[in-house]
Amino acid sequence: MADGTLILVAGALLGLGIAASLIAGRLRVPGLVLFLVLGMAIGSDGLGLIDFGGNMSDVELARTIGIVALALILFEGGLAAGYDEIRPVLGASVALATLGTFITAVVVGLAAAWLLDLSTLEGLLLGSIVSATDGAAIFSVLRGSSLRRRLARVLEGESGFNDAVAVVLVLGFIEYISQPDYGAADMALLLVGELSIGLVVGLGVGRLASLAFRRARFSSTGLYPVASIATAAIGFGAADALHGSGFISVYITGLALGSAAIPARRTVEDFHDGLSWVSQIAVFLALGLLVNPGELGGVVGEGLLLAAVLMFLARPLAAAVCTMPFGFSLREAGLLGWAGLRGAIPIVLATFAVIEGVENADSFFNIVFFVVLTSTLIQGATFDPLARALGLTTDEPALSRPLHEVGTIQRLGAEVLEYPVDAADVIVSRTVNQLQLPRDALVSIIVRGGEALLPRGSTEIEADDRLHILVREPARAEVEGLFERWHSGPLEEPEVPLPSFAGRSPIFSVKPWRAEHGDPAAPGEIEGAAVLRRLRTRRDEPGTLVLLADGRFAVTGDGVVATGGQRQLFRYCRDRIQRAKTGPARAWWQEVAGVVSQAAVR
Repeated sequence: MADGTLILVAGALLGLGIAASLIAGRLRVPGLVLFLVLGMAIGSDGLGLIDFGGNMSDVELARTIGIVALALILFEGGLAAGYDEIRPVLGASVALATLGTFITAVVVGLAAAWLLDLSTLEGLLLGSIVSATDGAAIFSVLRGSSLRRRLARVLEGESGFNDAVAVVLVLGFIEYISQPDYGAADMALLLVGELSIGLVVGLGVGRLASLAFRRARFSSTGLYPVASIATAAIGFGAADALHGSGFISVYITGLALGSAAIPARRTVEDFHDGLSWVSQIAVFLALGLLVNPGELGGVVGEGLLLAAVLMFLARPLAAAVCTMPFGFSLREAGLLGWAGLRGAIPIVLATFAVIEGVENADSFFNIVFFVVLTSTLIQGATFDPLARALGLTTDEPALSRPLHEVGTIQRLGAEVLEYPVDAADVIVSRTVNQLQLPRDALVSIIVRGGEALLPRGSTEIEADDRLHILVREPARAEVEGLFERWHSGPLEEPEVPLPSFAGRSPIFSVKPWRAEHGDPAAPGEIEGAAVLRRLRTRRDEPGTLVLLADGRFAVTGDGVVATGGQRQLFRYCRDRIQRAKTGPARAWWQEVAGVVSQAAVR
């Protein structure tokens, strides 16, 4: 095939994959099903457009494509989740990924040995192949789901961790079958070694990559995705070279990088989201090409039996055993059991047995393909209706709403974040100056109805607005911490009762603000009195208006700090308004005077 023709075919296949994804969304079925069907349709046993799967080198190529694709999908899953997201459910996720995978493999394996007339080891190998849930399948279902966030995080974490366990089980049982002197102790040692090395390497590479990202100042934003691909490759390859699990390493690497405050974060996440889709399309097309539809008829009964054991017995049992000790109800455990979607991973694992020449491996491949197809069609199509029927959904999407980074100003150490305003957000009908933004952040543009508005402090926020927020890197964490309050509240800090003064009025003073007093925009105490509440923050230069624990007000800025009661500070502000030399300074003192006068009225 000529180079141009090869490129044309690759582009056409990607286009067909995207079209299949759109059709799948309309039909309410996971897109991976249509990707697989597309591969089968154009393969040797279908239309014959691509001759693939006729020899062992094709199987090896498909396995390589699958491993690379799964590594990229796992890295993107960790990057999108971040450690902070899955930390509250880490115990349940790890239990499902380890003990749950083992229970699923044993139950399905013993059933397969009995129902399909296999040896115990062959049955356990087949059970191990279908034991892992698939991250791509899980994410495709969660993207359109309103499942409770806690349950969604459990599924995300499990799908990232359990691939490594399933791979080790498959490799161990292949060795068990092919080597007479291989035993359970060897398999346990293999499992502990692979997971431990993968975990250590993933943590190390992720930590080093996070430090490197924060220190690097690339001239082009496009270099950050290149660096992230290098990070994923090093995370997977280093662990594999040390005889550890590359899958768990690359997922942990993605988690570490996703948890760090790195430059151009949204650019990196968007890039890997797209790369993950390309990986899904590529791996499912390749695996679909390996399947000969004419051979599937002979395993329909076996596939249905094994799929039934997996969906109705093995997975629900594993979910109940692993999650109920962590406080999950029977309904939640039942839904998590039904959410064990299979996808590309079991099919890729089936190629391991084919390549190693395990007896009955070709039948295993066809059975696994049928199990995956059955699981995906039935569980994927019914998951969301079941979640609603069990009362385990909310008004929120299962995955966090994306906060889009629309630009990076590297030389200034700043970034622009985009916040989409939902109709249910508490900031709707509020003004820009009520958003509680820190001094190092401001709303630069509001996109409303296809138009870009330049906001003022009095600009009212409406539903479906998109707020473009310019923020310096040191204040980014504080701004991102505000997003949840913007959505669910409370927006304002609770009112603090003013202490009453006994006897004479408080002393009014104006003193120079010295460096040893700290940051004039964020003082911790003034004249020995702790700051009780920050009322306003100055924009044009460091300064703030605060309420002190002893009931006095204090205002900093212009190199001084003025402290006293409401009436005293109000008179001081009127004097500063008259003496102000710039418009921003005059606006600041007018704002302070307004706040103080309102406090005086109360």
